[in-house]
Amino acid sequence: MTTLKRVDVHVEGLVQGVGFRPFVYSLANRLGLAGRVHNDVNGVHIEVEGAHDGVEEFLTALERDAPALSAIERVTVVSGEPAGHRGFTIATGDPAGPRRALVSADTATCDDCLRELADPADRRHRYPFINCAGCGPRFTIVRGAPGDRLMTTMAAFGMCDDCAREYHDPAGRRHHAQATCCPACGPRLLLRDPRGTELCGDPIACAAALLRAGRVVAVKGLGGYHLAVTASDERAAADLRGRKHREEKPFAVMAADLAQARLLAEIDDTAAALLTGRARPIVLLPRRDSAPTGAPTGAPTGAPTGAPTGALTGAPTRAATGVPTGGLAVAPSVAPGHRSLGLMLPYTALHHLLLAELAEPIVLTSGNVSDEPIAYEDDDALTRLGGIADAFLTHDRAIHQRTDDSVIRLLPGAITMLRRARGHAPEPLALRRPVPRPVLACGAELKSTFCLAQGRRAFVSQHLGDLENHDTLRTFVESIDHYCGLFGIRPEIVAHDLHPGYLSTRHALEITGVEHVGVQHHHAHIAACLADNGDPGPVIGVAFDGLGHGTDGTLWGGEFLRADLAGYERLGHLAQIPMPGGAAAVRQPWRMTAAYLRDDHPGLDVTRRNVGRWADAVHLAATGLDSPLTSSAGLLFDAVSALLGIRDKITYEGQAAIELEQRADPVETGAYPAALTTTSGPLIVEAGDLVRAAAADLTAGTDPGVIAGRFHNGVAAAITRTCVALRQATGLTAVALSGAVFQNALLLDRTVQRLRAAGFRVLKHVRVPPNDGGLSLGQAAIAAAQDHT
Repeated sequence: MTTLKRVDVHVEGLVQGVGFRPFVYSLANRLGLAGRVHNDVNGVHIEVEGAHDGVEEFLTALERDAPALSAIERVTVVSGEPAGHRGFTIATGDPAGPRRALVSADTATCDDCLRELADPADRRHRYPFINCAGCGPRFTIVRGAPGDRLMTTMAAFGMCDDCAREYHDPAGRRHHAQATCCPACGPRLLLRDPRGTELCGDPIACAAALLRAGRVVAVKGLGGYHLAVTASDERAAADLRGRKHREEKPFAVMAADLAQARLLAEIDDTAAALLTGRARPIVLLPRRDSAPTGAPTGAPTGAPTGAPTGALTGAPTRAATGVPTGGLAVAPSVAPGHRSLGLMLPYTALHHLLLAELAEPIVLTSGNVSDEPIAYEDDDALTRLGGIADAFLTHDRAIHQRTDDSVIRLLPGAITMLRRARGHAPEPLALRRPVPRPVLACGAELKSTFCLAQGRRAFVSQHLGDLENHDTLRTFVESIDHYCGLFGIRPEIVAHDLHPGYLSTRHALEITGVEHVGVQHHHAHIAACLADNGDPGPVIGVAFDGLGHGTDGTLWGGEFLRADLAGYERLGHLAQIPMPGGAAAVRQPWRMTAAYLRDDHPGLDVTRRNVGRWADAVHLAATGLDSPLTSSAGLLFDAVSALLGIRDKITYEGQAAIELEQRADPVETGAYPAALTTTSGPLIVEAGDLVRAAAADLTAGTDPGVIAGRFHNGVAAAITRTCVALRQATGLTAVALSGAVFQNALLLDRTVQRLRAAGFRVLKHVRVPPNDGGLSLGQAAIAAAQDHT
């Protein structure tokens, strides 16, 4: 006689909108089991009964074979008496109770959909909005909870009979897939001119023709508009820079597939997995030697090089620009002076179709003027991008949440997330310890994100941008409300940076009826690294960044902390140095060179290049007038960059330090020394020793690349020596590395090698950025830890 068994199973995690119920339905039917499955506010609830062995196999396969897009956090199983179910069904969801279910990030078009896209016999052949339960738009189209079709921007499109059958078929790939559609009932692709007038013809073929002719085309993606030109066209790339007011910051490049990408960059197995994975981020990769890295010819300096004419014919061909046709060369203006290239592969059917039509890579950069948020609403895009784009490849499916591309940098044996957005947000990060009360952390001012924490989940928002921009600030406020509603979180604690001028801090303090928690900037950096690694500390925290508000009234940025999630102690820092001219020293790195060298500059070019201003900067530094003190590691790198003639003035954040890393000789093993001094207070790293040693080598005729390499090695050596000294004082054997300076792959690699050789366990960022984009996670972790005490 067959032994019957019945269990009620509750599955929590990312299990809605990812094909989980059809998976359960198919699994139960394959095993001959009866019961039902439905969504509820916490996840998926299953009632299953049948033969004992079948139920046991069901429970095993439930986790083992779960859909690729799912992420199971917890499975609760309760045994019961068989209820006599006949067959297995998918039941209507239960909306009762506070919402705890998750929302999936947007996901690249899956292989099954791509096969249909390429099949002339399929009804979705060449349809740009093809998707299923395993791929397509998710977070960017969700308007509210519960996340069914009616609460997405797809509600505007009524399904045809064929799509409705697929939508309701529990055995199919499109069962309850929110964005199910086809050419008969779904969004429509169109090409418009800058006035909004629709252009005739095949939109993809026409857009490709415009790109071949050297024009700029705005392309509507999942989370906003991008601006595209062919990657090989120097004139088009330079023209895009002028129109966009983006003088030198590198553009990203989209290749059609992995084979095409391999012609542009060095791609190992890790890079290939990232490029082809479901998130499809921009991945920074070493360029192949054939890809030019020199300064762009005739590159813009900030003034527009010409607005679009509005006409869509008569544009110069690529042959007329002087750039050879054919091949896969990358124009110098795409990533001037960079050894690396930001590469990504198509993540929507529209991208696949456009790249296949064009048959060569394209530049695909955020649809905005520099320092503005990416455009995502159609009318706003026409207004803001009308002076940049010659045409708009767009559609009528609305985007609800603006979301940029994620950016990842590869390191030896590891990766670093530089910008966490599309493909990752809003999926939560697991916390080691549950949060006692719900927390909102408002992050920093630049590279803004916020974080909502409840239970064991931390929801770090997508990258939002710099809050100094009014539209970004509005998006920041609206997105907090959206996340709170989406995940049913009502914050009782609001954490913020100590800087009173940050707009994120001001917004936090305007929220009433909550407990406010101020968090020191660099403690938040280290806490973010701890939370990223699921480590409670304590550790020696090395927080190297640009500037952060210090508790002693100075600007910190080169810090050694004894830190855990609940508190910190400042054990050491880089020697403080005046910033001549205050904020001007950030924009003009030569001022920091003057602050470090003062009058000790034996005929250096940096003094001649700034001959009329050098003495004034030295005077400000010597007197302290308009020269706040800082221990900034970022400004130390800036000083050496200007010293070597790499960058006297920056056009985007971190440019001088980024270009210094690009110039460094990666095989150089020499290291400049920096003394450690101590009084009754923190240990001091005499960072000026590194600048003076670099100046001496430069005077002696040493190659700047060698000097840059020795400087990087010297910083890594100074960090290690300081951590060894602090280990002797504290007994701590783990080091956490955080802050924007550790986006520098050369510095991070050399530092990790030296620390491990010295016997340390090293924590570094993986899931959230080391820059201010990860700061909100650290603030939330600190507020929660202090709430425990």
